[in-house]
Amino acid sequence: MALNIESRVIEIIAEQAMLQPDEVLLSDTLESLGVDSLGLVEAIFAIEESFDIQVPFNANEPGETTFDISSVQSIVRAVEKLVAEAG
Repeated sequence: MALNIESRVIEIIAEQAMLQPDEVLLSDTLESLGVDSLGLVEAIFAIEESFDIQVPFNANEPGETTFDISSVQSIVRAVEKLVAEAG
């Protein structure tokens, strides 16, 4: 399941960055991929819908969240944790 989570999160982020999934590296940041704040919010909604989870992220206070958005890898790990907790 972890590989499926990783690939789906990468697909979602790639869509927001208008890139192909194979162009997105785990070490990339959303900023380096050109994902702006609206793209981030859309990505979070897509992640929530794809995995039937609630992401603890407040777009009005992005620094006040426990959901780590510092890199693609950190987002994947955070989603894996939320999916495991929900399961």
